[in-house]
Amino acid sequence: MPIERRKGLLSKLSSKISKYTSKSIHTPTQEEKEGFLKAQRLAYQCVTETEKEIREGWTEIQAVKRMETFLRDHGVKAFLHRPFAWFGEHARFDGYKRFTQFHPSKRRLQADESFILDVSPVVDGYIGDIGYSSSLNKNTELDNGMRYLLKLRAELPKLFSSSMSSSEIWHKIDQDAKQNGFDNVHSLYPFAVLGHRVYKVHLPNISFPILPVSFASWFSLQGSFEFLSHKVLPELLTPDHEGEKTGLWAIEPHLGRGKTGFKFEEILVVEKDKAYWLDEQVPHVQKYGKLLEAV
Repeated sequence: MPIERRKGLLSKLSSKISKYTSKSIHTPTQEEKEGFLKAQRLAYQCVTETEKEIREGWTEIQAVKRMETFLRDHGVKAFLHRPFAWFGEHARFDGYKRFTQFHPSKRRLQADESFILDVSPVVDGYIGDIGYSSSLNKNTELDNGMRYLLKLRAELPKLFSSSMSSSEIWHKIDQDAKQNGFDNVHSLYPFAVLGHRVYKVHLPNISFPILPVSFASWFSLQGSFEFLSHKVLPELLTPDHEGEKTGLWAIEPHLGRGKTGFKFEEILVVEKDKAYWLDEQVPHVQKYGKLLEAV
């Protein structure tokens, strides 16, 4: 079955199940927010330290191994998914026919290209799932994309605190991006997700083996178990999501233009009457925020 059809069927299936409750749907406590903040900051430290080391000619696999080493050296033994790295046009997913094509490859980074790094360590039971875009040299297409994404970032808390449903938010972001000349890359993700809930997981303090590469194995044994045990489909913000918005969401708008793909991913806190980012001191705001000031 083509990936586009599978994606549509999965999204529609999620719309039916997302009506049901999940234990992740609750106003987060201060303890939870502090735990997720710690996990998220370690994840960002991982990608920004890797960013400093990446050189022209590195493969996606090299970048992933470096991130895995960093996380292991910092005591991480569990994750939702193994690290991802997408270089150049790979960050757009053009022509992908099967889910295994999302995995890191031997594709080498060129000097004029941008790249995306994505990691999700579990720290003290808290998931820190983040995505980060960068380039070796100045990249105008990336700068323009991140300028737009930071404007979207400023709007997202307002959308989530409004009366709009999750589905309406997904479609508004899709429509606005296309009207501004961007391609919706997250529509190519499994389930076409714009984001997913994060939650505290309860795992034994042991490491799990890395399995041979497959779509399932890239999502770790422990991560997959926890995700499924939380009733996976209500956890995903798809085009058809009908469930509640309250809780903690890893939001990951991923767009493209030309040969370049770009995204950010970070945790959004959604409470009954308000929504806000867990942390304002995130690397993509610090790195690209000056682009907004220059407008």
